[in-house]
Amino acid sequence: MLNYIEYGTRSEKPDLMIVHGLYGSGRNWSAIGKRLGLERRVISVDQRNHGDSPRFDTHSYEDMAGDLAEVIAAQDGPIDVLGHSMGGKAAMVLALTRPELVNRLIVADIAPVAYAHDQTRHIQSMRDLDLSQVEKRSDAVAQLAESVDDPALRSFFTQSLDVARKRWKLNLDVLEAEMPKIIGFPDITGQYEGPTLFLSGANSDYMKSEYRPTIRKFFPQARFAKLNDAGHWLHAEQPRAFIASVQAWLDR
Repeated sequence: MLNYIEYGTRSEKPDLMIVHGLYGSGRNWSAIGKRLGLERRVISVDQRNHGDSPRFDTHSYEDMAGDLAEVIAAQDGPIDVLGHSMGGKAAMVLALTRPELVNRLIVADIAPVAYAHDQTRHIQSMRDLDLSQVEKRSDAVAQLAESVDDPALRSFFTQSLDVARKRWKLNLDVLEAEMPKIIGFPDITGQYEGPTLFLSGANSDYMKSEYRPTIRKFFPQARFAKLNDAGHWLHAEQPRAFIASVQAWLDR
């Protein structure tokens, strides 16, 4: 089963599962999890081939949804699910294939469509890192500056670096091989008729208005909201506004 971190304790409010995006981990969401965990129990998972979860030879959304279903089945009844980017797609497939497990759904800055954003260049940047020269995380950040322009991305990637064991907590080979599936979306049918919020960054190009008919086909109760001054990494760029939006949706 997937590794996960817990925040807060069970209350009269449903538990919340947080599902991170590509190259991330449950620990990336610790600040969000702690804050949301003040009123409910929060489970922040490491997806397969990420963090401290098991490594597999496949990385499809059907696989990821099955992993999430297994975690939820070990809890007490259906729970709320929040997924960002790749995690948002996994959460959507979970809701479409196992709707009885999802109480309410929040999808952060992603749509149920195929994208052209190829992320394999970042895999090569991580492979090129000379781990023998890394004694602390800042050493890795400095090396990544040669191939990764965005300082925020350099910092983000190194959160998945096990400095002591000099290895990545990412199954880079499988993620590269399965990248077409990751940037795509499976050909599935069905609908999730539960309450669904699509929360996006106003400056992001991942959520376009032309995606809404497809979204409503799968999620007829979909509602949409945007965070100003935020892009794809809206939870990191505007954490207070993100938390406030999620809390308002869950408490409505």
